[in-house]
Amino acid sequence: MMLGIHQADAGMPDTGIYFQWGDFLIQFGNLVVIATMVVLFILALVIPFPHGRKRK
Repeated sequence: MMLGIHQADAGMPDTGIYFQWGDFLIQFGNLVVIATMVVLFILALVIPFPHGRKRK
């Protein structure tokens, strides 16, 4: 298993930074969005809902 970081070269400057791990290739921006979504999902599971008014 090897993690590689690649700068794409499609004839355009600053096309993005890509991470490659085997056959898996992902752009850095997409990786940040996915990681943020996973963290928010985990927080939504862990943080309790606020309690409403208690009924007597």
